[in-house]
Amino acid sequence: MEQAPVDDDTPVDLRAAYDGTGVDEVLVQLDRELIGLKPVKTRIREIAALLVVERARKQVGLATGAPSLHMSFTGHPGTGKTTVAERISDILHRLGYVRKGHLVTATRDDLVGQYIGHTAPKTREMLKRAMGGVLFIDEAYYLYRPENERDYGAEAIEILLQVMENNRDDLVVIFAGYKDRMDVFYQSNPGLSSRVANHIDFPDYTAEELLAIAKLIMAAESYRFSEEGSAAFSDYIQRRMQLPFFANARSIRNAIDRARMRQANRLFKHLGPGLTKRDLITIEASDITASRVFQGEVEGLDPSLPLT
Repeated sequence: MEQAPVDDDTPVDLRAAYDGTGVDEVLVQLDRELIGLKPVKTRIREIAALLVVERARKQVGLATGAPSLHMSFTGHPGTGKTTVAERISDILHRLGYVRKGHLVTATRDDLVGQYIGHTAPKTREMLKRAMGGVLFIDEAYYLYRPENERDYGAEAIEILLQVMENNRDDLVVIFAGYKDRMDVFYQSNPGLSSRVANHIDFPDYTAEELLAIAKLIMAAESYRFSEEGSAAFSDYIQRRMQLPFFANARSIRNAIDRARMRQANRLFKHLGPGLTKRDLITIEASDITASRVFQGEVEGLDPSLPLT
């Protein structure tokens, strides 16, 4: 049926298209949850703006195709990629671009089989679970192993490509991983690269941002640093950033968990009266400086295990 002509002077109320969606609440939540990451947050707002404008275009009868929303998240571990994926899924749902708005996380093991005929059902099952929402594939470059002629990752990629194209109005796929490896991954498959329109790089956190993240984590769990404890943790961050296997906010959370253990052991030595609520919530410098990081060693990691 031929579409009726649209008067160019037809009023458009973007505010009305935006209000009531709750997207602003999600963006505020993202700002509250994640320190820094300004370029990432800017890009998410740009995507949200595009989708709001698309809604307004439909309301005035303008023919429009669904924009390509498949994404690539690149960056080191602990930079907030999964959290941002969760918020994007929520935004897409609130704006009507996916039916459910849930996030399904997958790795190679969830998609690729071990023998002939095993990969297709595994991949299709994960896609079925993610339909109506977002499929987040972490360390996506492991799907492609050209050195192994008998590897079935290429089959999983072909199925993903087909579904990404045919179901783009009901599923968004986000590929994630280290930038250099992801660049090779996209170069290996031009069809995949052409279907991923939104490439977002997640920068590492600065030392100041990591300290702010630590204080947010502490506050959420009803802990706080003493003045000396805060200075000690700032020193810890500088040292830990220079050691192997540093994972940004993930490493900071692990450090806080270990500091809480040391605090508990310190308090447990004084089972008699005299402790106060302040003692229970305060992390002291000694709880930080007991870390092996101050001897130049990585704490909490078995060196025989692969980096994950």
